[in-house]
Amino acid sequence: MVSEAPPFWWSSSDWRAWLLFPASWIYGAVARTRMENAPRIEIDVPVICVGNFTVGGAGKTPTALALATAAKKAGLTPGFLSRGYRGSLRTTTVVDKAHHNARDVGDEPLLLAKKATTVITPDRHAGAKRLLEEGVDIIIMDDGFQSAAICFDFALLVIDATRGIGNGHVIPGGPMRAPLLDQMRNASALLVIGEGTAADRVIRSAGRAAKPVYSGYLKVIKRRSFKNKRVLAFAAIGNPDKFFDSLRSAGAQIVVERGFGDHHEFTDDEAADLLDLAAKNQLDIITTSKDMARLKDSRGRVAELAEKATVMEVQLNFEPADLAREFIDRSVQAFKKRRLVAEKY
Repeated sequence: MVSEAPPFWWSSSDWRAWLLFPASWIYGAVARTRMENAPRIEIDVPVICVGNFTVGGAGKTPTALALATAAKKAGLTPGFLSRGYRGSLRTTTVVDKAHHNARDVGDEPLLLAKKATTVITPDRHAGAKRLLEEGVDIIIMDDGFQSAAICFDFALLVIDATRGIGNGHVIPGGPMRAPLLDQMRNASALLVIGEGTAADRVIRSAGRAAKPVYSGYLKVIKRRSFKNKRVLAFAAIGNPDKFFDSLRSAGAQIVVERGFGDHHEFTDDEAADLLDLAAKNQLDIITTSKDMARLKDSRGRVAELAEKATVMEVQLNFEPADLAREFIDRSVQAFKKRRLVAEKY
């Protein structure tokens, strides 16, 4: 999957998108066929899939974390199933946050493992079975919507209201992982995060497909600690601008901002540049929890950057507040219905 998204993906369709349209059509046709013919192996617990239409930056991981919190409040034992993007381990593995690092399992699984049992795997069926062995009674998939390797009881597609689906073209001409209608057909609901009009096209599509549309927003934790601070902010996530905007909303003055490609591995030279800029301008260094997951257990100037940086934590809040519990309940109900059908036949 592409991590360094070209800027033209996130503007109106231009000659580059149309030049790549034949390749996008082929990619989309393959994605459609894969989704239509997916094995969808049934699992013996409820399964929620949190996905996004595009490559990176929609708010998928905060959504998964919020659902796990709601599941725990409902008396369930949630577990996360992840591909472990960019991790070196290629076998089904239970993430151990005390021993694994981002180079082993990927950055997002380390964040998920702080909340609940997390398994990374290239084989989602094997990963689901391992979660059951760990005592999990509801599985939350962080991505995997387009592959549909196992049966979902509830598929929640997340979209950023300020970014939308970019130019709307499928990879490589745009950021879409599959054609919009094909993805919407397999979704249970749409979650729009933040305020803006960029997701309006997708909201209209959801309406035509009779899919419910819900909303949420990212809230900065301990926002008072950032008020009036002069900072150097850096982020290597799907949408760094979202991080910068959140930091400004908390009252910070961003003197220097640096955005990098999603999952970027920082070099000593890049770390030294950030450290020197911060020291020269007497700035606090602020980054994201996802970036800190990659910076930890490093050496040299990268380790120094990790030591001097402060993480701005965010959490997803739903509107209404009990919406996450509703998603959990709907998943459990769909699972019970699925089991009754299976027992009947």
